[in-house]
Amino acid sequence: MPSKRDFLPQLVGCLSTGAAGNPTVEMIEAAFRHHDLHWRYINTEVLPKGLGDAVRGLRAMDYRGFNCSLPHKVTVIPHLDGLGQSAEVMGAVNCVVRRGDQFIGENTDGKGFLRSLQSLVDPRGKRVVVYGAGGAARAIAVELGLAGVGQLTVVNRSAERGEALLKILRERLQLNASLVRWEGDHAIPADTDVVINSTSIGLYDAEARVPLAVDSLRPGMVVADVIFSPPQTRLLRDARARGCRTLDGLGMIVNQGVIGVQYWTGIEPDARVMRVAVAEALGVPVEG
Repeated sequence: MPSKRDFLPQLVGCLSTGAAGNPTVEMIEAAFRHHDLHWRYINTEVLPKGLGDAVRGLRAMDYRGFNCSLPHKVTVIPHLDGLGQSAEVMGAVNCVVRRGDQFIGENTDGKGFLRSLQSLVDPRGKRVVVYGAGGAARAIAVELGLAGVGQLTVVNRSAERGEALLKILRERLQLNASLVRWEGDHAIPADTDVVINSTSIGLYDAEARVPLAVDSLRPGMVVADVIFSPPQTRLLRDARARGCRTLDGLGMIVNQGVIGVQYWTGIEPDARVMRVAVAEALGVPVEG
């Protein structure tokens, strides 16, 4: 007799508002297929008023975990049983993992960036300039702090938001961090090792210009952009022309997905398979 088939996959997914524009499902499911995992990733539209009910539903359906995208990264926390270290420090969750009977909130955004960065340079002891102080900057800065970065400068137009990030970095991580008001073209200090654009400048606009002094970019600097579409932003093109090493935002998306799959399944998925899938979903060159 034929062996009994299993028609009940392990479930993970994503809760967000604006879910139709989320390509993560293509990337995660590509990994499941490639590794012959009997898992499914379900992308769902959840309005803020229904978030608590949604999380309770996932518990009842024995989900192994889920992603949280905007606008739920902070408001999901009261519905969870605990937080990982970086999620607790930054006060935001984008990946929830079932551990025993508990839903534990993690944040893989910064971890994904850090993994990409470590493919080029170990940030321990390095001098880093981060443009922006929003959610992406917070996730990245916290992970850099936990990784032992030497000195971090936040460049931001809003002093209030910049100071809020500095408070986290200084008080929670005892990090050597400073704030520079972003006025006009910012000149990058000559001793900078890593430059990161964590703003939305350049999203869907290959010619959008990050207001920095291009002639202050120096050979050997690592220049990273969180923008994933297009992957090759004007900033990265200018940086390469100045002899810098560059990292695109697609790597951050792929690596945070890789880490999520590891959390849920315990396996190390093929990052190349995931990069091809998300690039095709976004309609951008694979590269990298």
